[in-house]
Amino acid sequence: MTALRILLLTMTAGIVAYTGVAGVNHGWDLLSVFLGNLTALNWSGQFNFDFMCYLILSALWLAWRHEFTPGGIALAAAASVLGILLFAPYLLWAISRSGGDMRVLLLGPGRAGA
Repeated sequence: MTALRILLLTMTAGIVAYTGVAGVNHGWDLLSVFLGNLTALNWSGQFNFDFMCYLILSALWLAWRHEFTPGGIALAAAASVLGILLFAPYLLWAISRSGGDMRVLLLGPGRAGA
């Protein structure tokens, strides 16, 4: 779990720094760039479509893990937009709450019987 925690902390720090630099240098209008690439049907658009599918899948897992409660759905909605900026810190939190039990981490405390 230590290696995973280090990876998640590194990802969080990296995406915060990268996002800050990109936002300052190119503005904060990510949505028009994202959608423009999707509609261009080029490799940037292909990557964005693949990434969007990952975001939807990870958001569905978050909502499912929280048993589709209103809080779980709100968390999923936020994760579908924020990506690893939210997902990595969430996993760090979930790891600490699970006590290192992978069953609890993956299924959530309710489904794991914790």
